Amino acid sequence: MRHLLSAADLSLDDALLVLDTATELATVTDRSVKKLPTLRGRTVVNLFFEDSTRTRISFEVAAKRLSADVINFAAKGSSVSKGESLKDTALTLEAMGADAVVVRHHASGAPHRLATAGWIGGSVVNAGDGTHEHPTQALLDAYTLRRHLRGGSGDLAGLRVAIVGDILHSRVARSNVLLLRTLGAEVTLVAPPTLMPFGVETWPCATGFDLDDALDGLDAVMMLRVQAERMHAAYFPSTAEYSRRYGIDARRLALMPEHAIVLHPGPMNRGMEISADVADSERAVMVEQVANGVSVRMAVLYLLLGGQKEGSP
Repeated sequence: MRHLLSAADLSLDDALLVLDTATELATVTDRSVKKLPTLRGRTVVNLFFEDSTRTRISFEVAAKRLSADVINFAAKGSSVSKGESLKDTALTLEAMGADAVVVRHHASGAPHRLATAGWIGGSVVNAGDGTHEHPTQALLDAYTLRRHLRGGSGDLAGLRVAIVGDILHSRVARSNVLLLRTLGAEVTLVAPPTLMPFGVETWPCATGFDLDDALDGLDAVMMLRVQAERMHAAYFPSTAEYSRRYGIDARRLALMPEHAIVLHPGPMNRGMEISADVADSERAVMVEQVANGVSVRMAVLYLLLGGQKEGSP
């Protein structure tokens, strides 16, 4: 595995390798010195053309815990804001000796273009491209599900997961559907008809429009933020109506089995897709997802740059 561009690139063995490696690397967090020398002398560039807090900082912490040198490159205030192309930016990073480029871009397919155009010789990691994919978010979600519902090992065969909300604009939803299916989980997408993507019937999952009907027997529900910044039309009557139909609150949480957990990729719109009492409940694992993201991204960088052996996936 030279790049990580899509959750679809990961076979079951690949996915389990990343999750198992993340489990081992998570022990670093408990040490007094939270560093390994694995990537000493390597350079990781965070190339972000969109605003980000969790993902960018998570990749930065992950790389630094593996002793890599980190360059944070934000489009705002850089030559990109002066009109520099993606190609010229990539060639500049290549000249600086980047071993890995973690890229977030508003255009779907931009990381794939970086990886295949020959502009960069190092590894490319997709940290979110347009409304397409976000594979490391799916990996950290799977890691969280496995830790809570599978004792931290093996696959997710038989787990029932619902992904609820703005599916249309969500790269997280697409990556999760692909990865969770690979790991054996049963996934259902729940959203208003206006927020279901065109062609969703070809995705390896079920779909539904009634959240209450979907909650019975679930092992986990993943709530998605309504991405108002990507909406240029009215997709639902009002915020209050959306929350009534597709938000999770204490009443809906009580409809789920006691072991079921609530996930959210963040940032949350409290009071819209998730109520404050659910967001702060013991069954909500959002803060843990952030911590798990560091371990998973350490695993990805380790396997791409430092830990790969001859003949391994």
